[in-house]
Amino acid sequence: MARAKQWRQMGGLYLAALLSATAAPPALDHLYPVAIQAGTTQQVNVIGKVDPWPPKVWVDSPGIHIQPLTNSGLLSIHVDANLPPAAHAIRLFNDEGASPIRVLVTTSQPQTPETEPNDHFKKPQRVSQLPAAINGRLDKSGDVDSYSIELRENQTVIAFIEAFVLASPIDAVLRIIDSKGVQVALNHDDGKTFDPFIAWTAKTAGTYILQVFGFPYPAGSDVRFAGSSSSVYRLLVSGGAFVHHTLPLGIPCGQAAKLRGVGWNFPAGQELWMELSGLACAPGNAIQVIQFPGIENPIAVRVGQGSEMLEEEPNDNLAQASAVTLPSAITGTISSPGDVDRYLFQAQKGDQLEFQVRSASLGFPMDPWLRLEDQAGKELTRSDDGSNADPAIEWAAPETGSYQAVVGNLLRRGNSDCLYRLSLERRTPGIALSVAAHAFTIKAGETNEIPVTLKRLNGDTRVLKTSLRGLPSGLTCEPVPTPEKAGEFKLKLVAAKDAKPASGEFQVIGIEDKSGAEHTARFSIVATGTDNGVPNGFHKLLVESVDRLWLTVLPLPTAKP
Repeated sequence: MARAKQWRQMGGLYLAALLSATAAPPALDHLYPVAIQAGTTQQVNVIGKVDPWPPKVWVDSPGIHIQPLTNSGLLSIHVDANLPPAAHAIRLFNDEGASPIRVLVTTSQPQTPETEPNDHFKKPQRVSQLPAAINGRLDKSGDVDSYSIELRENQTVIAFIEAFVLASPIDAVLRIIDSKGVQVALNHDDGKTFDPFIAWTAKTAGTYILQVFGFPYPAGSDVRFAGSSSSVYRLLVSGGAFVHHTLPLGIPCGQAAKLRGVGWNFPAGQELWMELSGLACAPGNAIQVIQFPGIENPIAVRVGQGSEMLEEEPNDNLAQASAVTLPSAITGTISSPGDVDRYLFQAQKGDQLEFQVRSASLGFPMDPWLRLEDQAGKELTRSDDGSNADPAIEWAAPETGSYQAVVGNLLRRGNSDCLYRLSLERRTPGIALSVAAHAFTIKAGETNEIPVTLKRLNGDTRVLKTSLRGLPSGLTCEPVPTPEKAGEFKLKLVAAKDAKPASGEFQVIGIEDKSGAEHTARFSIVATGTDNGVPNGFHKLLVESVDRLWLTVLPLPTAKP
């Protein structure tokens, strides 16, 4: 009896050790459905490996309430009724660590779930009312999802997919066919991402079918329709007034401005106008989301540091260049093949200036180029591509005088769709902190290092003292002065031997010595790359970075018997 009891105890110890050895942080691939209407409760599937169940859940908004259900792989999510539409960061965690960050969308619009089977265009899922937002999934290889809608004569339907921006592993395709199966419209990429966008006008009233399918992303050696449990998407369909862009393409910071909406299904003969002021006044890529009255979709516009103007033709040659001031931004059009637009500006010797053209990144069919010329038309510098297909130039004026910024289309095409926004701004010192991981672990009684990358812009010389905020009891980190030059430095995280197990969020904070201003390090979720010429990574996501990092404190290892 004593020997049997001893073996049972040893077996229990072995099983506990085995469970401890195999325990791992949750692996969250996606949520399905990925969008929830405010004021409702939805059961959501967790796609990925989460063992043991249930995990704990972190989300970036207190208006979202999440409870794991008894059934493995299911969450009950309630969204407060007053929570505005947005994309939110979410992670699962347990005693071993945290999952990758994924996205959860909250919206004011009712959500329609996909209902299988809907593969064949003759047996589609019926969408009875527009606008519609459908949460779908290409859940197996070769899957095609079909949705039928009713259109009036001369009604324009706007349909687009969110899949790439959700980091879904599909390169989605969207097409429209009539009730006989004849294709009337197809799109693969919207110009900004690998997600498709269609605006198509029905010549006759009737039933039309939207079909969603996709190829693997990143692409492989075989050509096939892709599908998996992680291949989630949102299909958004509108049959009403819809704004595609504004004129001008930006608004000035802190100044009242009038914007004209450009899109489809506006009342006949009427123009859509809105007056507002730019609120997001941070230098660089400041964005403001606006909603035209009576329009179904919100739209994002850029906020500039100076005036926002519309191009005035003719401005093709040296004598006709349009005079602009610094800082400012101009919305222009390459209206015909070979067209170039010239803008005359004044600069003092040594002025540090920055010029940016945005067109392809906004979804317009242009590959723009940008060059700077002196007053006589001599080229000083030129750019075809910056961090994306749009060009940017950082430049110091060699002498006091007149200069020209010139914009053209590398494709030598031109029409009313070839829009761009040229910004001319003074370069100002800037500083940014970033980390290469969103989650860290440390064991009680041990030390860990957190690498932080410092980026300085335009001669910035500010001194920061950087440390960690939000550490649990028993953990310390001494502040570290930032180096004079840009680069990587490390924070030393120390856990006492009696530090208790913990799991929670923390931040990397840099505080300026003189002003006390704070700079928070961010983890970038977006990533790009190529493998033998094949694109991979996601350069544009609904949630692109977070500053709330994760720390897991593991217990002090026990001595082996």
